[in-house]
Amino acid sequence: MIASYQKRVLVVDDDKDIRELIHLILEMEGYAVTELDNGHGVLEAIQTLRPDVVLLDVMLGDMDGRDICKHLKNDPGMQDIPIIIVSASHGLHTMHEKQCGANDYLAKPFDVNELVNHVRHFAA
Repeated sequence: MIASYQKRVLVVDDDKDIRELIHLILEMEGYAVTELDNGHGVLEAIQTLRPDVVLLDVMLGDMDGRDICKHLKNDPGMQDIPIIIVSASHGLHTMHEKQCGANDYLAKPFDVNELVNHVRHFAA
């Protein structure tokens, strides 16, 4: 019997409630979810976990998620990992995507089904 592979999602958001909500939703959908509350451990977490999708907040306290996204997209070992920017800055989504190379954008507050559909699309 072949074991099924559980898709991994890394959630990076400084808002504990948002992280826990995303974690719960995606876990119920069968994903293995890892949370980070800031951007400082993102590179190490990605190298260790090799997530299938990264959900990345823009405003991470003392770090900007767009800078993290740019770094990841410029790293040959990480550039193929899909990054979904999650932000409350609604009108700026195309700017965020173009500036940092994110694969997609999800506005806060988000619809649960929309979140699941975005992750499912990029984790496929």
